[in-house]
Amino acid sequence: MTPSRLSSSPADAGVRRTLIVTGGSRGIGAAVAQGAARRGYRVCVNYLSDAHTAQRVVDEIVSSGGDAFAWQANTADETAIAAMFGETARRYGPVTDLVNNAGVSGGSTRVADLDVAVLNQTFAVNVIGYFLCCREAVRRMSTQRGGAGGRIVNVSSVAATNGSAGRRVHYAASKGAINSMTVGLAHEVAREGIRVNAVSPGLVFTDFNEPGRVERLQDDVPIGRGASPDEIADAILWMLGDEAGYVLGTNLIVSGGR
Repeated sequence: MTPSRLSSSPADAGVRRTLIVTGGSRGIGAAVAQGAARRGYRVCVNYLSDAHTAQRVVDEIVSSGGDAFAWQANTADETAIAAMFGETARRYGPVTDLVNNAGVSGGSTRVADLDVAVLNQTFAVNVIGYFLCCREAVRRMSTQRGGAGGRIVNVSSVAATNGSAGRRVHYAASKGAINSMTVGLAHEVAREGIRVNAVSPGLVFTDFNEPGRVERLQDDVPIGRGASPDEIADAILWMLGDEAGYVLGTNLIVSGGR
């Protein structure tokens, strides 16, 4: 007898999946939103402040036959996150998938020169924000709470393992926290029908990096170049898909060997 999947997929029951992408207005998040829409997901494109850019992503999705809407929310704000999940459920029904992608770099600085306000913001967005979004997702997805299961992918970074000395140790530490949270949460909710995993990009050509940073550092990448946002998005979407149905608590490193 073939073992059953960890959780039944909404797609298996003929129900379209509903995805929230935090930080979905640009870079990796926008590529995830657009790629998911092409695969039939209904998508909430979360953004912090640039409504025009978020709406442009939505318009591109809709013009291609997909279904999406933009929603402003600071992911470090508990009330705003609950409202975003509530609005998505109101429009589309139960949220089935979450990609935690919103984040800040905290700038480039040595620890000795680090401002505590920058440190607080980095952890508020990159750690507390991820926890809040995961909490809201689990409350809605868990089969123990009346949900139908779901999938969560946390976007981490290779900085969590290489430490980013001399540049972004505070950012690296925030992503290290996400790696630990991913494993712990994955084990905690696996039998509640929820798969939790992480994807760790390396150098990616997005405006998350200051101009020239990827070009300056890409010679250190064994594959010899930075990644496009679509290359990272493809890995994230694979983690969400049924093809990864037996993948749990895993951190998929997509860094060109860096």
